[in-house]
Amino acid sequence: MNIVVLSHRVPYPPNKGEKIRTFNQVKFLASQGHEIHLFSPYDNEEELGYFSSLGQQGICQSISSFSLSAKPIRLLRGLLTGKSLSVANFYSKNLQTDFDQFISTHKVDAIICTASSMAEYIFKSSVLKLATKHPLLIMDFMDVDSDKWAQYQNSSRFPMSWVYHREHRLVSQFEFKIASEFEVCYLIAQAEVELFKRQVADLDNMQVLGNGMDTKAFFPPKVHVANAAPVLLFTGVMDYKPNVDAVVWFVNHCWQSVIDKYPSARFIIAGMSPNNEVLALKGKLGIEVTGFVDDILPFYHAADIFIAPFRLARGVQNKVLQAFSCALPVVSTPMGAEGINCTPGKDVLIASDASDFVEKIIFLSENQDLAADIGKRALRLIEQQYSWEGQLSPIVDLLASPVINK
Repeated sequence: MNIVVLSHRVPYPPNKGEKIRTFNQVKFLASQGHEIHLFSPYDNEEELGYFSSLGQQGICQSISSFSLSAKPIRLLRGLLTGKSLSVANFYSKNLQTDFDQFISTHKVDAIICTASSMAEYIFKSSVLKLATKHPLLIMDFMDVDSDKWAQYQNSSRFPMSWVYHREHRLVSQFEFKIASEFEVCYLIAQAEVELFKRQVADLDNMQVLGNGMDTKAFFPPKVHVANAAPVLLFTGVMDYKPNVDAVVWFVNHCWQSVIDKYPSARFIIAGMSPNNEVLALKGKLGIEVTGFVDDILPFYHAADIFIAPFRLARGVQNKVLQAFSCALPVVSTPMGAEGINCTPGKDVLIASDASDFVEKIIFLSENQDLAADIGKRALRLIEQQYSWEGQLSPIVDLLASPVINK
């Protein structure tokens, strides 16, 4: 099939959740013989190299990149036109023009949007409005974004609470419109599907499309380094609000108790774009903030425990799957493990509050054989249930169905 992918960010390098997901979807669909045509906007010139590198992978039949206007202008336009800021942030008139030109001159069997914001190109397409038969429309919501904005609102003060409230309302309305008009909508976990049905629209076209894990990229160390004191790890893009909230909460509520027990303990926060709140943590005893790193794997290999103290956002945390794939024991809040088919006490430890978090960290540090067993069971879970081939089977089956190909 000829498949157009409208991606809100270039899915390369696959170094953050949404990019990992889209890159592996595109890669796998291409391996099944489908021809992929990618359209994606970009913010800065540095990203042009990412498009070039993706092209060198030989995955896509064609790749089209489009420069966005200055971000303040995009967001102001969204405010003035009553659009959600998410939609305004990823909209390019040039992309719209080229997209319409492409679908008017090519037989396109399916269009996949990688986030709700990309549906704007579908709804504003003059070609699709006039078409008697349109391509199969597939939305990959990933998470329920409207709920994320509601969480941000509840944890913020004015004026940001007003901004987040506006975004929650408009994104929720947009999600409803998408669910009503797209043939199939995917979310990352069953919990997200149920949340969408409760809060947005209870429709039958909502399905699960999970995340997989590349065990060739993330794997256990051949020999685990014996640290003199516990080394804790958190990874992620460190200007992303849920990541920032997680590490700041952990440091403010848990870290001193860990240091009291293990004065030489280290907490490594590894990931690009640390904001000022995260950078301020560097001054505390035993805390390291790396910023961008070329290769995240050595940090997993050097750590004793991965922590996932999430209190905001939803969906499957790729960083937790990566830790599992490295056989690294994980201590997580219930939200951090949400959507992953793991068993508390078997392949992950769940902590509901600060004292519980500290208790679980001390337990793993004092019982290293049990910690290793938890890590091994987590790795086995990845190997058995989280291959990309298995996780992407719903979309493969959809594209192969007789109804679609008649």
